[in-house]
Amino acid sequence: MIRNRPLSSLLPAAIILSACAASQTSSSDPVPVRVELQRALDSLRVSSRFPGATLGVALEDGSTFALATGLADTAARVSMRADDRLHIGSVGKTFVAAIVLQLVEEGLLALDDPVSRWLGELPWYSRFPNASSLTVRTLLNHTSGIGVEEWDPDYFPTLLREPDKIWTVEERVRFLLDTPARYPVGEVWAYQDFNYHLIGAVIERVTGAPYEVELRRRLLEPLGLRETRPADRRELPGLVQGYATEGDPVPGPMIRDGRMLFNPQTEWTAGGMIATSEELARWMKLLFEGRAFDRALLPTMLDGVPASGVPWPNTRYGLGVFLRPTPLGMSYGHSGYFPGYRADAMYFPDHRIAVAVQLNTSARDATPTPTSEFLIQVARILLRPA
Repeated sequence: MIRNRPLSSLLPAAIILSACAASQTSSSDPVPVRVELQRALDSLRVSSRFPGATLGVALEDGSTFALATGLADTAARVSMRADDRLHIGSVGKTFVAAIVLQLVEEGLLALDDPVSRWLGELPWYSRFPNASSLTVRTLLNHTSGIGVEEWDPDYFPTLLREPDKIWTVEERVRFLLDTPARYPVGEVWAYQDFNYHLIGAVIERVTGAPYEVELRRRLLEPLGLRETRPADRRELPGLVQGYATEGDPVPGPMIRDGRMLFNPQTEWTAGGMIATSEELARWMKLLFEGRAFDRALLPTMLDGVPASGVPWPNTRYGLGVFLRPTPLGMSYGHSGYFPGYRADAMYFPDHRIAVAVQLNTSARDATPTPTSEFLIQVARILLRPA
């Protein structure tokens, strides 16, 4: 969920090493590196305003560790733990794209299939902008022509009036029906959650199973991502409190009496998942090293279009992934927003390391530096000669 916010989520500035943080560490992860990360993160915290954060790292050899700082719950004064789960927002689009590429690998779907082949029988689909010319690829890379992200003005009030509501695809996109497209298909990149809602519907049509079932069967279980799960209900085990701000549609704490204020299932294939930062970093490494689908399809995923309007020069967008040049070489990843939470994850192919950070606030001014820049700083520390 982006809601016209900057695509670079705002970073955690200081992260305190958690005693329970490590799992799968090795000699390539010397303690002094963690101490240096601790020092850098502590110095950043001075100028930050977020309750808590976690940082996950996946090293070249596949070992991982995580760090945590601050509070998971400000009222109860509960410390954030490195193994706490937070909403990952649109980072979840990377999972959706991976499932589509599995279906391509299996010959069940083609990227240039007309979306109408799969959704044309739905009574509302022909009323969707550019319905006759959309393809699977143009949904995945946000060149559908729908335009910049907008929301039905009644959407968030409905979330609060009917907090247990289970949303259908039609209900999510209803306010776009019978509206003109802003651009021809394939000509303009414009980030849009609704593209991925349609992709979710395509996945379910192709497989004959709910998306959440395919997510577990195809990715979470075979890759051992045990701390990652779809956000498909109000009660989510291990999810820490999130704090939305006045700039959010639903300000304040997002969890009351152990339940979210509304059903996060509404986010669905646009990014409705929770995870630990450690597993998010591990997922980035698995994904971009060809472990989620046939490695021969990875260049297809990374074949990007210019992403105009983002704060990073020369950025492109592939199939569910931002391709961004950095001082450390190219990076692949995604940022994410959900009311009360922010996330960012990056993989550096030249160095085969991945890093991910999550905050339990969605405040735009939580820190003075974008999360992506912080993750580059983390990567520099990890790559510094011992």
